Amino acid sequence: MRLPERSGDQVRIGISITVPEPYASQLQDARARYGDPWADFIPPHITLIPPTVHEPDQLPVIGRYLDRIAAAHEPFVVRLRGTATFRPVSPVVFVQVVEGISSCEVLERAVRTGPLVQELQFPYHPHVTIAHEVDDDQLDAAFDGMAGFDASFVVDQFHGYEHGDDGVWRPVREFRLGGGAHQAAGDRQATVSS
Repeated sequence: MRLPERSGDQVRIGISITVPEPYASQLQDARARYGDPWADFIPPHITLIPPTVHEPDQLPVIGRYLDRIAAAHEPFVVRLRGTATFRPVSPVVFVQVVEGISSCEVLERAVRTGPLVQELQFPYHPHVTIAHEVDDDQLDAAFDGMAGFDASFVVDQFHGYEHGDDGVWRPVREFRLGGGAHQAAGDRQATVSS
């Protein structure tokens, strides 16, 4: 996985829709079962903003901006079903988003503006990765083994993630859709904050 380089005190962040339990554990277990080296480092999610780096003093600005974006979007339903792949372009197998695609796209376009504006390497395609950077046999096994996966959930928030020095992506702030209250995730002060 290629990550943007940090310098000085910069913080590496990402913005994603977190897959809730019990589906998160099922997907993370599958990712580990198929040998993905990132299974323990990346919670199951639908990316809105891929990894990017920012100066610490920009994080409150980003947090306030994301509060406004979240408040302007209503909750929606996502359904994950079946598998697909980005091969041969990229060695990735994923669970497909089959309902809520347009809502994910609208939210992604809104988030990827202002202080988070960036060019994408590939067109946006909402999905949940279950195998990445493994050999073809493992990719095939993931593709076949998770083909029957089917889960639906309400998306009423998205998260700001930070990439720790230990390589783990952790949600540090939630942004409630429809203007609901927000709170820090986990046991520490969120840095993507207001």
